[in-house]
Amino acid sequence: MKSKKVTIYQLTFMAMMAAVTCILGPLSVIYFTVFVLGIWAGTGSYGIYLLLGAVGLPVFSGFAGGLGKLLGPTGGYLIGFIFMALIGGAVIELSHRNIFLTMLGWVVGTAVAYAFGTVWFVYLMKCSVTYALTVCVYPFIGFDIVKIVIATLLGKTVRYAITKAGLIQKAA
Repeated sequence: MKSKKVTIYQLTFMAMMAAVTCILGPLSVIYFTVFVLGIWAGTGSYGIYLLLGAVGLPVFSGFAGGLGKLLGPTGGYLIGFIFMALIGGAVIELSHRNIFLTMLGWVVGTAVAYAFGTVWFVYLMKCSVTYALTVCVYPFIGFDIVKIVIATLLGKTVRYAITKAGLIQKAA
């Protein structure tokens, strides 16, 4: 996981993936983005998405934007996705994109994001953990598992294609 020089292609892909994240939502795309771009560029593209939302662009759920949404009750999940990207990205790179370990890394990273967001939600809403899990986590677990599988398999194919085309460098 050495830091390397960022190429114009990587910057372009980061910007493109930030735009896709704005359109499709963070969790739908971040697994794929980090798998394809790697831990730093993938997390960076998610950071761009957060900054766009923080300055008021309507990229968050419900076409909302601004610091109020980011710092509101569900903002902890948006921030928690940073940890998810870092954990999942580390596993991806350390396992050399092994499919099983990648999916396991995403599950662990997602659990950390859920935990961070749930604590944030409970604190701000002054509610029970059970309530927070019921409205903020349980309804999304099945969809997130499907997203992990699809993003990992699709990400492997796309990563191979753009590496072969010379648009990004193969990880060492």
